[in-house]
This record gives sequence, structure tokens and C-alpha cells, in this order.
Amino acid sequence: SVLLNSIMARDNCTNIDDLLKCYYLPVSYGIIFIVGLVGNITSIGIYMTKLRPWKSSSIIMVNLAFTDLLYVLSMPFLIFYYSNGDLWTLGAFMCHLVRFGFHLNLYGSILFLTCLAVFRYIVVIKPLMAAQVQQKIWGIIACSIVWILAAAEITPMLTMISHNETCADFASAIPWPLWWYSWLLTAIGFLLPLVVVFMCYIGIVKELAKGPHTNSPCRMRARRVTVLILVVFVVCFLPYHILRAWRIETRKAGNDTRIIVHAAYIISRPLAGFNTFFNLALYTLSGDKFRRAFISTFYWKCWLTKASSLINLAIINKADNDIPAV
Repeated sequence: SVLLNSIMARDNCTNIDDLLKCYYLPVSYGIIFIVGLVGNITSIGIYMTKLRPWKSSSIIMVNLAFTDLLYVLSMPFLIFYYSNGDLWTLGAFMCHLVRFGFHLNLYGSILFLTCLAVFRYIVVIKPLMAAQVQQKIWGIIACSIVWILAAAEITPMLTMISHNETCADFASAIPWPLWWYSWLLTAIGFLLPLVVVFMCYIGIVKELAKGPHTNSPCRMRARRVTVLILVVFVVCFLPYHILRAWRIETRKAGNDTRIIVHAAYIISRPLAGFNTFFNLALYTLSGDKFRRAFISTFYWKCWLTKASSLINLAIINKADNDIPAV
């Protein structure tokens, strides 16, 4: 019966909403899964094996990569769900876990990027405090606070998502009387961090524009990181939050308006997940050490040199063993 329902659901993929769910979401989530899985496992491995001892920023980066990894591991379930015609067969617990993982990544990433903005602001504006801020303890404290805040922000959502052969997204499942929770989550979880990031990086850009060495590699890298983080907020997070709020507000609107807004909201959901791609770029732009470690891991000449050294060593050892004893 599950197979029959799946076939019937696929046959019903006729309007724009169903077409986007049947084809756009599985393809988009598949891309996020492949790139995110390989990229974040590689990044975590590089940080764990090649970039010790860690500074506070390194600890934040590792936690950001770990958050992204948890998110991409939920993608196969969503790919199966939407390919199956909105038919959820994995039970209520997995439904809540998958939706929880999506929002934990979303608001965890926002807070981790905000921490990086604040830390970089302190280092640039208050250079005398740079050594203290870069101590590991501050990274541990910041990440602990982020995990607690992100979990506190989205835990109420678990009581609002119902499971009845479907696993609807938050904006489609939230009861109408609780629409205020969506606005509160947007204000505290996104708008407030956006203001903090914007103010921090405006101050950083102004500070970096001073002095005779405005085109130094360090300052140029700081500008690139500034632009990248702002792009993540504007391209990935802003459309999703706007369209989510609009989707909730128009659930009782006329049919045409509701369909158009829902379609736009569906398109914005993978955009929010594409922040994992920008985060991978952030690791590379944040410092030369990560870039060198990455290149040393995958650069084929490095592997050939190591292999050649091992072969030569084996040949020398064999020659020594073949020399007859006198």
C-alpha cells in the first residue's frame, strides 16, 4: 500500500507546489548532501589532525562544521520523503528529529557566524585584547552558549509539529494561534544577530581602511571574510525568514496567493541550506593555515613525494638486509 500511495502521490505532482516538492527539493537536497558531507568531513578532519593547537576561532569553526554535518546527514530522509510524494513512513520520532536538525543548523550557523563577527571585531578594534580573545577557553564558552541558545530557540517547535502520514515543515505545520512564535524566532534568532554582524563588520571595515597598509594580505582577507558572512545572511537566511513569515500569514488567504507564496517559500528552503557551501569557503578564507593543510592533504605531488620516499626507504632496507655478514 505504501508503494501504491507513492505512485498515486507522484501522479498528483501537477501544480507548482507539488512539482517543486517532487523534483526541486530532492535534487537540491541531494546536492547539499553530497557537497556538505564530503566538505564538512574533510574540514573537521583537517582541523582535528593538522591545525592543532586550536585558537578560539578554530573551535568555533569546528562546531560550525559539526552543525553542518548533522544537517546534511538528515538530507537523505527529506529526499526520500519528497520523492515519495509527501508520504512519511519513518514515524513521528524521525520526523521531529529531521525538522529539529534543519533548524538547529539554521540557528546554530547564524549564532556561530555572529560569534566569529564579534571575535574578529574585538581583535581588529581592540588589538591589545587579541591574545586573550584567541584563547581556547573563550571559544569553548562561546560554543557552549550557542548550543544552549539554539536548542532553547527551537525546542518549542517540537511541540507544534504534528505527524500524520506527513512530516510538514514548520511554516505549514505550526498552529495558527501560535503565529507569534514564528515572529519571535525570526526577531531573536535572525534579525538580532544580523544587526550585530552588520555593526561589527561596518566597524571592522572602517578600522581596516585606516593606516598605510590597507592592501596588505591580512586586511584583504578580513574584507573578503566580511563580505562572505554578510552574503550568507542576505542570500541564504534573509529570503527564507521573509518567505516563511509570509507563508504563515497567507495560509488562510485566497487560493492563488497561497499557492504563489508557498511556491516561493519552497524555493527558499534549500537556499537556507546552501549556507553550508559558504561555510566551506569561509574555512579557506579565514586563514592560510587551513588552506595549506587542505592543499597538503589533496595535492598529488605531495602524495607522490611521500610514496617515493617510502619506496626508496624500502629499497635501502632491502639492500642492507641482502649484504652478507662478514
